[in-house]
Amino acid sequence: MTEPDETDPLIREVHRHQARRASFARDGEPSVGRRLAQIGVLGWIIVAPMLLGIYVGRWLDVRFDSGLFWTAPLLLVGLGFGGWFAWRWMGSA
Repeated sequence: MTEPDETDPLIREVHRHQARRASFARDGEPSVGRRLAQIGVLGWIIVAPMLLGIYVGRWLDVRFDSGLFWTAPLLLVGLGFGGWFAWRWMGSA
């Protein structure tokens, strides 16, 4: 039988996974403060685009005297962007 080659993608992935697990065992579990900070950042990532949508929507509604015609849809657009930003941030962390 031949020795496995380091260029094999499966072998590389196994080595990467082992190194990550060893790093996690060495560093330990993140602190409660760090977890709370991550939750806070995640909340602001979602809320900030929603607030921007409300602000722009209210400005447009006052400018064109249109009730809630712009505020409601821009709030939902902000929610969509906030969810997308949060999804990307969670994937990178």
